[in-house]
Amino acid sequence: MEFQTEGNNGGVGEGNSGFFADCRERLCSAVDSLSCTVFGFAGKLAQIARDDPRRVVHSLKVGLALTLVSVIYYITPLFNSWGDSTVWAVITVVVVMEFTVGGTLSRGLNRALATLVAGFLAVGAHMVAQLCGEKGEPILLGVFVFLVGSAATFSRYIPEVKARYDYGVTIFLLTFSLVGVSSYRVEEIIELAHERFTTIAVGVAICLFTTVFIFPIWAGEDLHKLTTGNLDKLAEFLEGMGSECFGENSSWENLEDKAFLQVYKSVLNSKAREDSLCTFAKWEPMHGKFRFRHPWNQYQKLGTLCRQCASSMEALVSCVINLKKSQYPEANPELCLKIGATCAAMSLNSAKALRGLSLTIRTMTTPSPINNDMSTATKAASDFRAEFSEDVALLQVMHMAIVASLLSEIVIQIERITESTNNLARLARFKNPERSRSAVVISIED
Repeated sequence: MEFQTEGNNGGVGEGNSGFFADCRERLCSAVDSLSCTVFGFAGKLAQIARDDPRRVVHSLKVGLALTLVSVIYYITPLFNSWGDSTVWAVITVVVVMEFTVGGTLSRGLNRALATLVAGFLAVGAHMVAQLCGEKGEPILLGVFVFLVGSAATFSRYIPEVKARYDYGVTIFLLTFSLVGVSSYRVEEIIELAHERFTTIAVGVAICLFTTVFIFPIWAGEDLHKLTTGNLDKLAEFLEGMGSECFGENSSWENLEDKAFLQVYKSVLNSKAREDSLCTFAKWEPMHGKFRFRHPWNQYQKLGTLCRQCASSMEALVSCVINLKKSQYPEANPELCLKIGATCAAMSLNSAKALRGLSLTIRTMTTPSPINNDMSTATKAASDFRAEFSEDVALLQVMHMAIVASLLSEIVIQIERITESTNNLARLARFKNPERSRSAVVISIED
């Protein structure tokens, strides 16, 4: 019996130790998993901050604006004068603060103006409805809400209103409905409208102060940089094509993994951001090198041409990869080499022309009327069309001919981009580098 008891006790002890060991392993695994999640999340936040440090600045500015507007609650005279309407100032800061100055100006001015106009109309509708007596007042107020709501909602389908005033129309509807409907139960309707407008005006003023005067982030500058970046990406693609695919030491090995074959894709996806920045830039005042009434629409036209060029590049990539995979025997090696040299000339000179256009926009200087790189690329494209259009031997190298034809189309599109850049320089009155150099020489001689 004693032996059995010892055996039983030993089994219990071993079972308990195994149970605790299992719990310890699970706890350690849970702690490791939690720590990995925490560190992974922290690393993601750090990466977001490194990608664009202005995001940290914007977050701090929003916190500062909320702190400033909350002071209204702590100052007794202000809180007593506005009462519960003070919360609209806090709400305004939350919904108005945008990343760029233009975005904040757009939402802030839309909100303030829409609130003012809707308040006046709601008070006017209340006064007119009162003339109909106690029974007719709610009916007439309902008619006013129906008509104004329908008209304002329909106006949002107008493209110009949708682009710049959509948020304002929404706030107009909200304010008119709240003030107009509540006017039937609230006696001091004018005071209600006044409190709502003044608190919103205070919130908008705080937003504009923190956005414009504390490390401002301009939508116009972002649009300017986006345009130059797109031109540089198109140039990088053509440089890679000229050196990696058509150069003397070109290698078609692992072509799908080449980074330059992917850079044009971000240009294709830039329209939404470009349109948003252009809309916000139109709200911004004169700043830096950007004068009043800067031709922001020209950036959209230039962006459209860049995306058309990128679309042709996408077709070119598919054609080049298919050519590499097909491994057709060269029926006429000399003709293939000649076409390859033409493609290299078109690619490299077009890339240089795009680099020059990017520099023109970045420095806001007038482009040179004589663009040797663009002339060389255009001449190579013209020579290709003239020399090979009626050559029967070209049928033997049809794939190379398609590649060259696509490149010649890209050259034509870059010519259009050049014209659009020249129009931008003329409308925005970019400074002339030749005049700047002559002024420097004159000053040195003096």
